[in-house]
Amino acid sequence: MDVNNKIVVVTGASSGIGLATTKLLTKRGAKLALVSRSKEKLEALSKELPESIAIPADMTKPNEIKRMMEQTRDHFGRIDILVNNAGQGYYATLEKTDLDIFHHIFDLNLTGPLIAMQQVIPIMRKNGFGAIINISSGTALMRLPNLGVYSSSKRALAGLSLTAREELKKDNIVVGVVYPYITLTNFGKNTIREPQEESRPTDGNPIPGDTAEYIAQKILEGIENGDAEIFAHDWMKKMAEGGHKAHHNA
Repeated sequence: MDVNNKIVVVTGASSGIGLATTKLLTKRGAKLALVSRSKEKLEALSKELPESIAIPADMTKPNEIKRMMEQTRDHFGRIDILVNNAGQGYYATLEKTDLDIFHHIFDLNLTGPLIAMQQVIPIMRKNGFGAIINISSGTALMRLPNLGVYSSSKRALAGLSLTAREELKKDNIVVGVVYPYITLTNFGKNTIREPQEESRPTDGNPIPGDTAEYIAQKILEGIENGDAEIFAHDWMKKMAEGGHKAHHNA
């Protein structure tokens, strides 16, 4: 899908991958609904991006998600593309996992995107087309200690995405999932950690990472090409294929 003149909702728009995505899509002629909890950052960003609107919303609150979608539709008249990008990490062993934080992570990383999809699908169906891109994580393809809750939420999001892709084919609504690798953003800094893990460095990663702009380009490619799964790097495809094979053999 060509993004020129399309109406796009981007969640988590005030920083990191979301911020880079809003700027790239605007350069390509899209009109943006900017969504995050950071009202001041959104309003400042909206002044930079022509024809965009700032809609503060907490993606863990169903009523705010519904209101955000209604505001976007009422302002622009339609919604063509949804980028579910808002999310947060959690670093803890399963033994030490706090259940309140567990529910928060799943509300933000999984339930929020699902509700956003439920709200936007009827709008897209009425238009006769649409594209939904959900941002998963490379950790969804891995088994990394201390990231069980986060990676599980992102695996579940990928599962929802690929199922929705099949369900919505008949409506000409294309659903894709993006798997970023380590990205040079404040994600690590914003990750929730158990108290005993707080002393570990959160800024600066010794492993080379990708820029937010690089992942934004992958998101754009996902919209333009309509692929089911978009990987930050080709080597990640083999990890996904391994998981799929294990599933088929189960």
